[in-house]
Amino acid sequence: MRRADRLFEIIQVLRRTRKPLTADAIAAELETSKRTIYRDIATLMAQRVPIRGEAGMGYILERGFDMPPLMLTPDEIEAAVLGAQWVAGHADAALAKAAENLIAKIADTVPERLRPFVLEPASRARPHWQAEPDRLDMVLVRAHIHAGKKVRLRYRDEHGRDSERTIWPIAVGYLEAVRLLAAWCELRKDFRSFRTDRVVEATYLDERYPERRETLRIKWRKTLAWEQPKDA
Repeated sequence: MRRADRLFEIIQVLRRTRKPLTADAIAAELETSKRTIYRDIATLMAQRVPIRGEAGMGYILERGFDMPPLMLTPDEIEAAVLGAQWVAGHADAALAKAAENLIAKIADTVPERLRPFVLEPASRARPHWQAEPDRLDMVLVRAHIHAGKKVRLRYRDEHGRDSERTIWPIAVGYLEAVRLLAAWCELRKDFRSFRTDRVVEATYLDERYPERRETLRIKWRKTLAWEQPKDA
């Protein structure tokens, strides 16, 4: 690996974590010596890259550090295109369109020699599947998730029973055959996951839910709310 490439890879390794990484850990990932990592980090620090830490204690890259756009590797291109293919085939219309645009932008950005990795990738995701139409506006759902606002649902369970719910939406899960909306349900006072194709009607409220979104997500993750959909 060229030294310039290794310096870039050190920054990438540090960007992936918020915890200090030792020179041993970095050296193991980049398959080089610890002494080389010490020397390279000293070079980066001399170039004003905001790395904090010291030998034996570990290193961390300060937040807010930005770099000019850098070329994607072939594997990074394959990963991005594969993910975009899956989204194009499984997500709602707005995200599917965004995924198709992303692939086109990557193809326009990379040099000619890398374009086959975009247009003729070695890996492919499953093509479009025929899902039941959503009665949710997924663009508004995502906006309410980001804003921490409530949604009122009229929901029909698997037995055909309707109920009125006011929920605090947390995340949308795009599974293989269905889409699920994970949320805190005021009616059940618990986390629930709702199949989006069973929503009869939705009203998007301006009212924010009282709990901080980050705190709610932490609690929800502990319950794994959408591994087994709960309609009750």
